[in-house]
Amino acid sequence: MEEPHPQLSFDDTSKAFRHKSNKDLKETYRLFALMKNQSLVSLGSGIGKFAARLNVGIINSLIRNTIFKQFCGGENLLDCQSTIDELYQKSVLTILDYGLEGKSSEEDFNHIKDEIIRGARLAASNDSVPVVVVKLSGLADNDLLALAADLDHMPSDYRVAYDALVERVDEICAEASKLGVGVFFDAEESWLQDSIDRIAMQMVMKYNKTKCIVYNTYQMYRHDRLHYLKASYREAQSAGVFLGAKIVRGAYMEKERNRAAEKGYESPIHKTKAETDADYDDAIRFCTEHYEQIASCCATHNINSNYLQASLLDEKQIDPKHPHINFCQLYGMSDYISYNLAEAGYNVAKYVPYGPIKEVIPYLIRRAKENSSVTGEMGRELKYLSSEMKRRKLEA
Repeated sequence: MEEPHPQLSFDDTSKAFRHKSNKDLKETYRLFALMKNQSLVSLGSGIGKFAARLNVGIINSLIRNTIFKQFCGGENLLDCQSTIDELYQKSVLTILDYGLEGKSSEEDFNHIKDEIIRGARLAASNDSVPVVVVKLSGLADNDLLALAADLDHMPSDYRVAYDALVERVDEICAEASKLGVGVFFDAEESWLQDSIDRIAMQMVMKYNKTKCIVYNTYQMYRHDRLHYLKASYREAQSAGVFLGAKIVRGAYMEKERNRAAEKGYESPIHKTKAETDADYDDAIRFCTEHYEQIASCCATHNINSNYLQASLLDEKQIDPKHPHINFCQLYGMSDYISYNLAEAGYNVAKYVPYGPIKEVIPYLIRRAKENSSVTGEMGRELKYLSSEMKRRKLEA
């Protein structure tokens, strides 16, 4: 692990949890301790899905006051403002993510498009919100995204729907560009990603001519993505535009491997975590090396990769506030990374999902399952929360 700026230490829990009262700290500790129990999380996930379908009030209330409160900014943009302000008071920015997904009607797709645009307008009025998120599976049916991987052989009746998708995306990016707000294209499953990559690059070419507005997301647990990142850079350079790159490890490993095994093709996922880590850190090095042409975001909960980017900025004497060099973590997680980065003067943001409780339950279930896994975030979260509890002399 490379040494970062001497001001930066992720072990400083006094800075990491300064924003939490004793009551909030204890509630957070208890929630993460419960989420460590995989059987309990599985049971809760089933109950959550049931509650989402039937809109069970008492269960929704329980979700609202626990996992929703921890991982979401609110049910609407107005709700989010207090979260945005609270983060900004500690020099942490907000990336707005409207959390609806899995929709299938034009009415729903247009509603989500309009909500993202409303988010961009709110962002333009807040120095604390530099970016909004676009998830293409919220703007089109997954079957369409899969078929659009091969436009030449797409059935003609799907072509109209594809053109409507591109028009929705273009409307979002045009408004964001006019307002000077960034747009992150979320990455998704590999069988959808080719379509996402094509549309994202189309928007990069159109809107990144004078500054970086559009960012594609590169999943480094895929063995082909480091190569694709470099190819994207060459394509952007040839066109004379900036490349926007959000670097993540990835979120669909089990699903990807299972589908590859079922359908008999090579898994796109690296065989080992070490290979993923190596590609991730190489991607961070590449983006930092070319930071004048690539606006990048180190979007990870991995301590070593965050240290790496900080150390590279020091080594190359790059201003830690340069707008092309950014860090990001999910809201409600890894405060020991986010707040210590902010305290040391780096550009850092929280990904803040929001939306009606019954609509964001799928997102919340993923967070709970991810954190309850043996290799997940839970051990680290509890370690730092426990350390701060002891520092404050609090009982759980």
